[in-house]
Amino acid sequence: MRGQLPNQPSFISLINVETMIPAAHPIRVIKRMCDEVLASLSQQLDGIYAADGAPSIPPESLLKGKVLQALYTVRSDRQLCDRLKTDLLFRWFVDLPLDMEVFDASTYSKNQQRLIQHQVAELFFTAVVELARHHGWVSNEHFSVDGTLIEAWASMKSFRPKDEPQGPGPGNAWMDFKGEKRRNDTHQSTTDAEAKLIRKGPGKEAKLCFGAHLAMENRHGLCVRFAIKPAVGVTESEVAVDQLAELKANGFRPKSAGADKNYHNADFIHGARQLGVVPHPALKQNQNPLRVRLTATHAVSQLIRKRIEELIGWCKTTGNFRKSRYRGVERTNTQGHFVAIACNLVRMAKLSLSPPALARA
Repeated sequence: MRGQLPNQPSFISLINVETMIPAAHPIRVIKRMCDEVLASLSQQLDGIYAADGAPSIPPESLLKGKVLQALYTVRSDRQLCDRLKTDLLFRWFVDLPLDMEVFDASTYSKNQQRLIQHQVAELFFTAVVELARHHGWVSNEHFSVDGTLIEAWASMKSFRPKDEPQGPGPGNAWMDFKGEKRRNDTHQSTTDAEAKLIRKGPGKEAKLCFGAHLAMENRHGLCVRFAIKPAVGVTESEVAVDQLAELKANGFRPKSAGADKNYHNADFIHGARQLGVVPHPALKQNQNPLRVRLTATHAVSQLIRKRIEELIGWCKTTGNFRKSRYRGVERTNTQGHFVAIACNLVRMAKLSLSPPALARA
């Protein structure tokens, strides 16, 4: 029998949002982990706010909102706040009651400098990694490193000569760069001075970019180090060695580090060896002057290190981090850490719901 629409629909209802989220939904596990991590950071969060004055938006809600932004590929803070107004799952995740007004997108803008100054994103990321270590999901000995380029939001039209007079300009004028040599030492973006012109490889077009650098543990493919650096001026090998040193300083015992052919150079191999780490880069064809030994462990590292490409792919697609939405290295680095946090939480939720039968060391 055909159902009929009610003539007078009820505009007032008692709703328990908790019952509307499926019991087996992975978002429940992700929220539980977020709450556990943020509870451990409560003392540090207290220290970045004044002891008196009007109460602010809870920082836990803001940080969990950033996680949602990466999980559901929300393009901007404004779209996130609009989604909070209509999506019950989003409200439930950030602990925002139905009868409370959603905070404005400018709240994130106002708190941006506070998050950067106190390195809140880095603390959040480190706490997530420590939670994974507590559950035994992270290898202490075997890692992989890699880097990629993140496009800057600045337009190629903004890449102008440094000695050019600065002014309001003609607006979105037509530009023809044919035959003009543009280099980072003579040119600079007028909208994002920290974005550098670089090409990914031979035959590729040059773009204004930042450099993203990741370190992955080899047991379950979790990101344990993440950093955004200028695309020019610091090499992938130098950052990789620094990240291995940071891992040692944080209680890890790295024994091997897998990498691609870009790391088959003296900077990475000598730097890793000085730290007591055996470098396992992919070898350049017919070149092995640094005497990298091709052992069975090296072969395993090369097999597993390809998982780091999955991390990068998730961050750029689902995490919507192919292109930065912020100016400068610091702001892009903060946003990148939130994307890496979301990527780890998705993987950790899967491990929590269906743990592997046998874990590798």
